[in-house]
Amino acid sequence: MPLWHIYHPPGAYTPQQKQQFADDITGLYTRIGLPKFYVVALFHEIDQASFYIGGKPSKTGVRIVIEHIALKMEDPERRIQNREAVARLVAPHTTERGLYCEFHIDETPRDLWMTDGIAPPPFKSEAEKLWVQENQPVPY
Repeated sequence: MPLWHIYHPPGAYTPQQKQQFADDITGLYTRIGLPKFYVVALFHEIDQASFYIGGKPSKTGVRIVIEHIALKMEDPERRIQNREAVARLVAPHTTERGLYCEFHIDETPRDLWMTDGIAPPPFKSEAEKLWVQENQPVPY
């Protein structure tokens, strides 16, 4: 259940650019088998007077906070691979457009969340495959 908070300057993204960014984020997770509805992207416009980097107001700063809840990465190599995949994903939406970008990924224990009152099924289980197929939580 990835949750992405994207803090950015006003006007940095058109609605179409936000849609493309959200589609790219969703694709990162659906390629490994997670349901689309797990993926949430929130765009937060932050005025320059409220966005400081190094103690100075920023007109181009983008800060992305990613919360991974559905999966936890124990293997150090896998963690690096994930970090690099995220870097490749965000670049066309940030640095390649002249925006300064920082991101970090937090991991929350899987047993501390629910969706629509239902605890998540185990990763790659038949129940989770049903959630992928239905694109919604269903009792299992």
